[in-house]
Amino acid sequence: MIERAWEKKIEPLTVRISTAVRITGLSRSRIYELIQSGDLDTVKVGRATLVQYASLKALTASRSVADPQSTHSSER
Repeated sequence: MIERAWEKKIEPLTVRISTAVRITGLSRSRIYELIQSGDLDTVKVGRATLVQYASLKALTASRSVADPQSTHSSER
């Protein structure tokens, strides 16, 4: 099957804070903390603060899920 360029999924360049909250599952406060710490890149357009989508993807890719066995207390 031939894949056409226009059939590929287009990812946004930026998303609003509310969208970043929805797609990451993080709280609005946590998103702002990550912006303040420099972990998320933003762009100001007028009064709107937009989060760079690539920055969100990089953040989630760099964070690993804790080993489920390490979170359980050992049986005695």
